[in-house]
Amino acid sequence: MSKFEDHCNESTKLFGKPYEEVHLWLDEFHSNELYKMRHRRLRHHEAGINEVIRLFGQEAGAVAKQHIISDLKEEGWKEGDPFPRDEVQYVKMGLF
Repeated sequence: MSKFEDHCNESTKLFGKPYEEVHLWLDEFHSNELYKMRHRRLRHHEAGINEVIRLFGQEAGAVAKQHIISDLKEEGWKEGDPFPRDEVQYVKMGLF
């Protein structure tokens, strides 16, 4: 699900619009050579969701959480596993 278009399509299906700005913000560091797939550690957690809410509004928080869950599942995360609070916990959980 890690493609921008897939995230936008899922958001349209679940939330009624694509929320491009949310997906672009969450994945902003993907093209950075220092991070690539490890970009997820920067914003794919509860602290990142809180920042999305601050920047884009409450509904965008639900969109961000769905984006993150879709990506976490690619890494082997399962519903019922702890949801990462921040970058430190994300890394401790052995995620990208």
